[in-house]
Amino acid sequence: MDKRFVVIIELIKQSRVNAIRAVNAELINLYWNIGEYICKRLELAEWGESVVIELAKFIQKNEPEIKGFSDKNLWRMKQFYETYKDYPKLSTLLREISWSHNLAIFSRCKTAEEREFYLKVAKQENYSFRELDRQISASQFERTIIANSKLSTMLRETRPDLTNTFKDSYVFDFLNLPDPHTESDLQRGLIRQMKDFILELGKDFLFIGEEYKLQVGNSDFYTDLLFYHRGLQCLVAFELKADKFKPDHLGQLNFYLEALDRDVKRPNENPSIGVLLCKDKDSEVVEYALSRSLSPTMVSEYKTQLPDKKLLQQKLHELFDKDGEA
Repeated sequence: MDKRFVVIIELIKQSRVNAIRAVNAELINLYWNIGEYICKRLELAEWGESVVIELAKFIQKNEPEIKGFSDKNLWRMKQFYETYKDYPKLSTLLREISWSHNLAIFSRCKTAEEREFYLKVAKQENYSFRELDRQISASQFERTIIANSKLSTMLRETRPDLTNTFKDSYVFDFLNLPDPHTESDLQRGLIRQMKDFILELGKDFLFIGEEYKLQVGNSDFYTDLLFYHRGLQCLVAFELKADKFKPDHLGQLNFYLEALDRDVKRPNENPSIGVLLCKDKDSEVVEYALSRSLSPTMVSEYKTQLPDKKLLQQKLHELFDKDGEA
C-alpha cells in the first residue's frame, strides 16, 4: 500500500465508523421517543392497550417497507423508556450501543446497578451481541462486584483503580474439561481457547506467555500464565491450582511477583499483580491468608460450567446487607 495515501484510508474508515454511530444514536432516539409517547398516552388513559396493536397495523399498512414496528417491539420501546426515564446519567451510554445490546440488558437485568454495569462494560469491552449475552448468562456483574469486596488490603490501598478489573470466580465453560482434571489440562485448554479466555478476563489483558521463565540465582522457575494489563499498566501473573485453595499456595505466587518486579517489570510500569486461580476455595480461609499479606495478590476460583445465578445474587444480597450494617 502506498504510504502517501494511508492517511486518506484511515479518514474514510473513521468517517464510516462515525456514520454508523450517528445512525445508531438516532435509531435509539427514535425508539426512546416512541416509547415515551406510548407510555404517556397510556398513563393519561387516552389509549387502551389494544391501541398499540392498532398502531402496529397502521404502520404496516401505510409504510409496509418499514420493518421492526410490530406491537411486540412497540411494547419493548415502552419498556425501554420506562426502564431508563429516571436515570438521565445513562442517556449517553444507551446511545453508544446497539438496540439489540440495549434490549438484552434492559430485558434481562433486574436492577439499575446491574443495567448500568453492563451498559458500561459493553461499551468499554466493545462486546458483540453474542459476547454480551454470554457475559450476562455467566453472571459477570455478580462475580465482579463480589470480587471488588474481596480485594486484599494491599490491593485496595495501593491500587484503587482495580475496581471491576478482576472477578471472584472465572467461568471456563468453553473448555469442556473432564472432572477430575489436572493443572496441565487446565493450562493447555486455556491456551487453546485464548480468545474465549481473554473475553472472560477482559480485553485489556494482553497475553505474554505460558510457563514464563524466571531465573533467580542459579535456579529456573516458571509462572503458569503471564499477562500485561493495558489499563493498570502492570504485569499480571496467573497461577493455576486444580484443587482447593491452600494458604501455602500464596508463598509461591508472592515469590514469582518479587522476581517479576525485580527482573522483568520496566521502570514506567506499576508493581505486578498475582491471581491464584483455584478450583475451589473457602472464603474464610482466603480472608485469613490474605489479612496480613503485603503482596498485591488475590484468590479466585474457576468454574467449568455456567454458575448458579440465584446463588450469586444471594451472595451479593448478603454482601450488601453486611455493608449496610457496618
